[in-house]
Amino acid sequence: MGSLGQALAFAGVIGLAAASPGPDFAVVVRRSVVAGRLHGMAAAAGVAAGVFGWSVAAAMGVAALIAASAVAFTVVKLAGAAYLLWLGVSALLAARRGGAGLEQPGPGCAETRLWVSFRDGLLTNALNPKCGVFFVAVLPQFAPVDGSAADVLLLSVVAVLITVAWFTVVANLVAALRRALSRPPVRRALDAITGTVLIVLGLRLAASTTP
Repeated sequence: MGSLGQALAFAGVIGLAAASPGPDFAVVVRRSVVAGRLHGMAAAAGVAAGVFGWSVAAAMGVAALIAASAVAFTVVKLAGAAYLLWLGVSALLAARRGGAGLEQPGPGCAETRLWVSFRDGLLTNALNPKCGVFFVAVLPQFAPVDGSAADVLLLSVVAVLITVAWFTVVANLVAALRRALSRPPVRRALDAITGTVLIVLGLRLAASTTP
């Protein structure tokens, strides 16, 4: 199978992984509801940046080291679990406050808030060692045995493009329903559900063992 065929097959695997419900999905949905389309897309870009980092790390052997080292895996997973728990508790506190209407960024705050959305997506993905384990397991199956750095870069770019495409669709769909989703009763329910999901995912990550 040529490089194009390998890239297309890899794209299919990445697409299935991206579409699987998880922390990345929860963060993109929440940022889209809380702050709108651009913020959901910024969170999606953050997730994609994390995916790119893990794919490159896998190619360089860094992700394999984390997967093989109990200490490294534990450090990364606990940091990721703590971040997910923080996001989850924040969402539950927002639900307890009774929900809010559409967030209206103040003058001069748009870039900061977009950065927060990007940061949430990036850290949620980058602090999940399971993403590293995934790329360690999958990337070698599609990278040519005698492949060059360009081959690895191509697969990394494919992973980023598929991730961005999927989560951009998610962000836009959620944003299209944002006005209805931002009604206080609905917003409270969404914050409570999202917060609970993030806390459960954080606890599951904390309890996971080294592969």
